[in-house]
Amino acid sequence: MSKTLPEDFLMGGATAAYQVEGATKEDGKGAVLWDDFLKKQGRFSPDPAADFYHRYDTDLALSEKYGVQAIRVSIAWSRIFPDGAGAVEPRGVDYYHKLFASCKKHGVEPFVTLHHFDTPERLHLAGDWLSQEMLDDFVAYAKFCFKEFPEVKYWITINEPTSMAIQQYTSGSFPPGETGRFDKTFQAEHNQMVVHAKIVNAYKDMNLGGKIGIVHALQTVYPYSDSKADKHAADLQDALENRLYLDGTLAGKYAPETLALVKEILDSNNQKMFSSTPEELAELEKAAHQLDFVGVNNYFSKWLREYHGDSETVHNGTGAKGSSVARLHGIGEEKKPDNIETTDWDWAIYPRGIHDILMRIHNDYPLVPEIYITENGIGLKESLPADAKPGTVIADPKRIDYLKKYLGAVADAISEGANVKGYFIWSLQDQFSWTNGYSKRYGLFFVDFPTQKRYVKQSAVWFKQVSDTHLISD
Repeated sequence: MSKTLPEDFLMGGATAAYQVEGATKEDGKGAVLWDDFLKKQGRFSPDPAADFYHRYDTDLALSEKYGVQAIRVSIAWSRIFPDGAGAVEPRGVDYYHKLFASCKKHGVEPFVTLHHFDTPERLHLAGDWLSQEMLDDFVAYAKFCFKEFPEVKYWITINEPTSMAIQQYTSGSFPPGETGRFDKTFQAEHNQMVVHAKIVNAYKDMNLGGKIGIVHALQTVYPYSDSKADKHAADLQDALENRLYLDGTLAGKYAPETLALVKEILDSNNQKMFSSTPEELAELEKAAHQLDFVGVNNYFSKWLREYHGDSETVHNGTGAKGSSVARLHGIGEEKKPDNIETTDWDWAIYPRGIHDILMRIHNDYPLVPEIYITENGIGLKESLPADAKPGTVIADPKRIDYLKKYLGAVADAISEGANVKGYFIWSLQDQFSWTNGYSKRYGLFFVDFPTQKRYVKQSAVWFKQVSDTHLISD
């Protein structure tokens, strides 16, 4: 049975500057935290990525042809301010004006993120989200962008602050690669929310007429069993990844129960509670009442069970199925039920998870006017057929099946009252991945990286049909 999406439902594709642009040293662009980190790893390079810096018009023309009505892009902070602050690089500014003009030409609405994992190197070395200098410079950069790019009507402050904080200081998969520092993680989370709030409030004071929101990675957490201990482990994991952010950005205040869970995690690891001031909390509350939308990035769900050993995280960055490990002291251990299907990167395919997180926002955070699915998709090991010619359409039935299930779950949430206004597939085209390089492909459009030629996938044809008809067929 087919499911229906609202007539004004927006169908979009998502990208991020560092993952698609390439040209990481071109036209005066400054260094970011990833450049040296990836070079030292020696596993893969962010150049050329999808060469979007030179081929954006090609990808936007494909977007127009295949029903992609909106695109998530991010501004690379260090293209505009190579050092994070100070002198402006006019070539970077000009590039984004040209990008937004191309969006207009092709009828594709840009949703523009100010920070998508790419802190300028100088500010990263100064302490990143733990540095007041970084926070102050981020506000100044945001205000510059608001004034410089009036053609942008949808702004996003930060992409996945939870991913930044946890992977920088708890799991260690993002630079600086620290592990087990829950105190730094929670302080970074709080600081991200405060600077987000300052930017939202500044934008509203400027009366520019657009909309502003934030994007969270929200992975629904379930207990592995009905035991009290497993339920509590799930609550602790949820506090780390979801609940503190939801409270701070969507309610404008931290619930006592949330803070108690955070304190329990920190106490278990002999670490101190994060600091906050009355002025910061007032900023959070003001912004929550002015936020126009929240973006939800959802790829998988988690199941937690009781665990009291040492923290251990093994990140599956190669697609070696079954190799990931996630056990956090003072929280719990991830353990999927036997009947849960997973990708090669051990991410659970569980559409109910996206439904449940949407209904949670709808039910528990009534200040939120609108919700967008700002990222959702499946990474696959895909290769170009040996006999591929220009015009070859690449089969990806697994992606179509995934999208049917997840968009169907979104439609169910809408029918139950969640005000979901659009869906952005991750990703528009195949691109570079932070911890997987080029082996994990998400795109509607296949990129042959050596030649940078684009090929349409069958999922793009299916995507256009949904965009045109608002029907999700079985």
